[in-house]
Amino acid sequence: MAKKYRASTGVDEFYYAILSETGTKVITGNIERIKYLQTIEVEMPQEVVRAYGDNKTAEIAVSAGNVSVSSSFHKLPTEDLAKLLGIESTVDGLHAYGSSDQPPYAACVFAKTHEDGSKEWVGLPKGIFLRPNKNGQTKEDGTEFQSDEITAEFMDREVNGFTEEKSVIFGSDEKGATTNRDVLFQAVFGAAYPTVIPKA
Repeated sequence: MAKKYRASTGVDEFYYAILSETGTKVITGNIERIKYLQTIEVEMPQEVVRAYGDNKTAEIAVSAGNVSVSSSFHKLPTEDLAKLLGIESTVDGLHAYGSSDQPPYAACVFAKTHEDGSKEWVGLPKGIFLRPNKNGQTKEDGTEFQSDEITAEFMDREVNGFTEEKSVIFGSDEKGATTNRDVLFQAVFGAAYPTVIPKA
C-alpha cells in the first residue's frame, strides 16, 4: 500500500457517548453528535527518562504523560454539556454547576478531513470533560461570533483488538470508504456508526 502524504484541512463529525459503569454494553444511551466543531487538539506528551552509571547513560526509557484534549465549537448545546459534565438540571430548564459535580466517563470520535475527500478518524476511549468558563464580550461596530471551548482529560482503556489498554486510536479511509470508521466506532463505543442522528 502506498504511503499517503495529504495534510488535513479541516475537522468534522464530533461524536460522544457516556460510558457504561456496569453491564455488557460499552456505552449507556446513544451516540450523540455535536455539530460545528471548529478546532480540536489532542496532546500526548512524552518525556525521556535516563538512568546513569559509570559517568554515562546506562539506559533510556520513555515516560508518557496525560492525554489532554482542547476543543472549540461554534456553539456547545446545553443538553450536551449537561450530559458530558453530569450537571443537575431542573424540570423548568435550569442547569447548575456545583462543587459536588462529578462528570461521567465519556468516549469520543472525530474526523480530520482532507481536500481529496479522505478522512482520518480519531477515537478517545475514556475520559472526563471539565467545566468551561462563562465569558462574553460587548458587541461593537461589527458582529463577531464567539466560540464555546471545552477541555478534557483522557486515560487508557481496554479496547477490543489491542493487547494493551489504549488512550488514542486512529485510522484512515479513502473518499467514499467507511471500513476503518466502522471498526473504530465498534472499538470505541461498542456500537455501530449512527446512520441516523436525531435532529437537534
